[in-house]
Amino acid sequence: LPPTSEWAVPQRPANVKILSLDGKLVGNRGDTGGEAVAIGDMPAYLPGAVVAIEDRRFRQHFGVDPIGLARAVVVNLGRRGVSQGGSTLTQQLAKNLFLTQERTFGRKVQEVLLALWLEKTYTKDQILELYLNRVYMGAGTYGVDAAARRYFGKSAREVTPMEAAMLAGLLKAPSRYAPSHDPDRARARAETVLAAMQETGVISADQRQAALAQPRMIFTQPNANSENYVADWVMDQLPSYIGSVDKDIVVETTIDSSMQILAEAALQAGLAQFGDKKDVSQGAVVVLDSNGSVKAMVGGVDYSKSQFNRATQAKRQPGSTFKPFVYLTAMERGLTPETVRTDEPFTWKGWSPRNFEKEFKGQITLRDALAQSINTVAARLAVEVGPARVADTAMRLGITSALMPTPSIGLGTSEVTPLELTSAYVPFSNGGYGVVPHVISKIRNADGKLLYQRKGTGIGRVIEPVPLAEMNTMLAEVLVTGTAKKAQLPGWPAAGKSGTSQDFRDAWFIGYTGLLTCGVWLGNDDGTPTKRATGGSMAAAVWQRFMMDAHRGQRMVGIPGTPSAAAGVGPGPATGQSTGAGGAAGGDPAPVAPAPANGAPMALGPQTSAEPMRVPSVPVGGSSSMQPSPVGQPIAVPQPKARPLEPQTTGTIARRPEKDERTLGGLIADLFR
Repeated sequence: LPPTSEWAVPQRPANVKILSLDGKLVGNRGDTGGEAVAIGDMPAYLPGAVVAIEDRRFRQHFGVDPIGLARAVVVNLGRRGVSQGGSTLTQQLAKNLFLTQERTFGRKVQEVLLALWLEKTYTKDQILELYLNRVYMGAGTYGVDAAARRYFGKSAREVTPMEAAMLAGLLKAPSRYAPSHDPDRARARAETVLAAMQETGVISADQRQAALAQPRMIFTQPNANSENYVADWVMDQLPSYIGSVDKDIVVETTIDSSMQILAEAALQAGLAQFGDKKDVSQGAVVVLDSNGSVKAMVGGVDYSKSQFNRATQAKRQPGSTFKPFVYLTAMERGLTPETVRTDEPFTWKGWSPRNFEKEFKGQITLRDALAQSINTVAARLAVEVGPARVADTAMRLGITSALMPTPSIGLGTSEVTPLELTSAYVPFSNGGYGVVPHVISKIRNADGKLLYQRKGTGIGRVIEPVPLAEMNTMLAEVLVTGTAKKAQLPGWPAAGKSGTSQDFRDAWFIGYTGLLTCGVWLGNDDGTPTKRATGGSMAAAVWQRFMMDAHRGQRMVGIPGTPSAAAGVGPGPATGQSTGAGGAAGGDPAPVAPAPANGAPMALGPQTSAEPMRVPSVPVGGSSSMQPSPVGQPIAVPQPKARPLEPQTTGTIARRPEKDERTLGGLIADLFR
């Protein structure tokens, strides 16, 4: 042993306690699996049970119990073997803290010396608290709090006398008496502990009888609920907020526990209903509010079988859910929902996109082309405005993955994650303001000291009011006459876009109301094709199931720029303050214009003319300032500061001078560098 001047109790491995917005436990992360609980916060019968069954003279001895040791020697000699130990709780703590598990005379002497030092240095309560928070209790748990959560689904602060007895009974042989391994044996051992508790006065006879009458309530499986995906994601981000974690901390998140349950239920119900029929085995759901706060995240169907978080880590082709970025780019360059393009066979440098229905509709408005998800029109528009400009628009709104600026970008061939795609739709729902998706709101240490608090109101406007109104009108039409009729929400105005990747490998629906934006992905981890699972059917059904439940009882909030926005006033972007239809957060609400009788998009800013400006179509290969940009090279993250030149006016509203600034995608990427 080193000199006593160098002796010190090793630091307990840190625990990270992760809470939802409403204070419910999302998960504990760390080597112990639970937090350190002060002995004064435990019910008195929990430490009492441990003392009663393990070391009845704990309060009287000096670290070593001569009486108990002598009794153990007599019993062991009579049985010609080691059937009873003579170690006190203090000696067990010394062994757990400082020594190996080898059984030699030298190690026993060290254990006694260390126990004497512990008794001299710490009070009895401090020793007992150290022991209860560090002892191994089976199933990979260390400490009574981790064990209580593992076996009973509750904190050690809340255990009943029977549960306390069962925890104390584990100490003799954690694997043998674990409730998850052998409930009957665990119960029998607990009854022995209850008898010891009564004998030592920890509980009364009536309390013992009440405990014996308690029905068995044991969680035989570890917590495999979907909030574990959130807890893992929080742990991935913690180092960038506070560095290394060497002490217990509490992380407060933006997660709404009710929405988390609803999102998990919607995904599992969808897979139960359609999974086998459509050959779909996995899925993900992401829900954000208008500020970019993640309200729910389900990274897979069953966390116990797969801890891979598909919401944040799986990059898949988004299919037609990428088309809004093409159409927004076109709206920003002067086209309108009523602009006509031709749905006909189209070839660009050997590439010939086909429509889902393998037929052509001829002349069609952009409104109908987006609602019906016409591939040829989206591809033509991508060439017309320039694939690089489409990529720039997507990254400005929140896409962080590298994008290939080819004409096929308009059909969603560049892979993205569900989280970034869903967050890129939030500006459509909140009045045009970019968001940084986030889940951590506050971080405190175990004493309540604030270590981090999220501040700021977002990155500002990323979509001007007129193109925003035009896009919201078109995306709302998708749910009325288009490919996502199954996503309609009775009583709530909603908008969104379905998507299905090549060979039916991925089914998507990203949609929003004035309250929430939700993204759903369905498919298979190995990329095998499904049996014609589409975004407009299966994914839209999961989305609709969740959104209906999540909006139940909520005040209706209109979508900015659509007739529904005139019906009410919703939360403003980033601040949660009330705004008018498109009004600036924190300022006076903009006057709400009456809904146009013809269903045209509502202007959110000052009108400069009665008729939207129209830009003539540019023939493929023709000469124009809107010639397609060079293609074939991926756009890396972050984007260069210089953005493509665009007209200073769009539609009927004067636009702000273009600033030399990075895109939202670039800004988000920089946060994690």
